[in-house]
Amino acid sequence: MRQTLETLSRSRAAQGQSAGDTSVFVLAMKRPVFGIIQRDLAGKADQQMAAVWSVTSMMDRMAQWTIQTYQLSREDIIKRQQQDLLELSTPVIKLFEGVLAVPMIGTLDSARTQVVMETLLQRIVETGSRLAIIDITGVPTVDTLVAQHLLKTVSAIRLMGAECIISGIRPQIAQTIVHLGIDLQGIATKSSLADALALAMEQQGFVITRTK
Repeated sequence: MRQTLETLSRSRAAQGQSAGDTSVFVLAMKRPVFGIIQRDLAGKADQQMAAVWSVTSMMDRMAQWTIQTYQLSREDIIKRQQQDLLELSTPVIKLFEGVLAVPMIGTLDSARTQVVMETLLQRIVETGSRLAIIDITGVPTVDTLVAQHLLKTVSAIRLMGAECIISGIRPQIAQTIVHLGIDLQGIATKSSLADALALAMEQQGFVITRTK
């Protein structure tokens, strides 16, 4: 019975119905059951009362169980949606052989950094890339926490045998990093993605020539 109720609650949660709707659906079974009790135990008031009380308690517990399952299901759905949004907002792009890029847009928090790190490391393994460009042009502000996240990501990339270039270092961000005393020594940084791409191609041994 619990398995059936759990399936029912999860199905209704996925359809966007409320916990109250699911609970009312379960409690609606009381009326036909009471009718059966009244019919089968006609003239037996004590037994009728005991049966009604037993059914009422059982139905109430079932309704409570569906609500709890519904809430857990909704939380799971929300978490999956948030995860999907994070992954969509931090795509890892293969620019050319051996070079990946991650354009960051918006606030860089712990959850998003973790997604970036996991996705990027997985792509490094899959593609055998030796260089990753993290572009923070779309990151509005850089504070100590954001800088720490970036440094952790760079460290993880290096542990995988690859190197990293951080692009999008605007004058305001550069001043903030200096004022915060954050040490980016040893990490290649560029003001734009175009400059980072040029450096990446140079490091990978590519030569760009202009044709008429």
